Amino acid sequence: MKTVFRTLFLSGLLCICTQITHADQFVLCDVTFELTKAEADQTKSHYFVKKDSLSEKTPVDWTSPVDYRNGTLHLRLEVLDKAPGEEKTTWSVCYISAKGHKGGYGCTNTPVYTKPGVSEKTVKMNEFWHNNLVTWTKGIDHISLVMKDSSGGKGHAHNRTDAEKFFPTKVRFVLTQVSAGATYQP
Repeated sequence: MKTVFRTLFLSGLLCICTQITHADQFVLCDVTFELTKAEADQTKSHYFVKKDSLSEKTPVDWTSPVDYRNGTLHLRLEVLDKAPGEEKTTWSVCYISAKGHKGGYGCTNTPVYTKPGVSEKTVKMNEFWHNNLVTWTKGIDHISLVMKDSSGGKGHAHNRTDAEKFFPTKVRFVLTQVSAGATYQP
């Protein structure tokens, strides 16, 4: 009888642990795109990952029942093609509050790069610039990916007099959300 109860207990514990493990992280988006100077002039160096391109696992409430708001973002940037030269380039990754909710946007940056290749970075969500302006309990509307020079801030690549050092470019972004207390698993 003890063996039956022990087996049932361990089976239940295994089910609970499996459910928790699956809630620890999800791929928010995986996008590959090319950005030309003409497109960048129209969008102010932005590429918009619209809501319908975000994962179906994207929560409305980022705080409960799984706390992604106080977790981390694992950012993987693969630069597939870059304009000639080794101009220092970075991207701002901005989460935009759901429409109709008072709030704004919170951003982080990719590592600076000078040539094609892969870079990865893990960032605490509550260390995003302006992270407290996002209405996390109401979700995000979209993500803006903004190409910039290494000065960051307002250094939008399309405004540069030497924009030919930035465009065209082709990149792939994989953004993985990891819940509070969990560790990113590749």
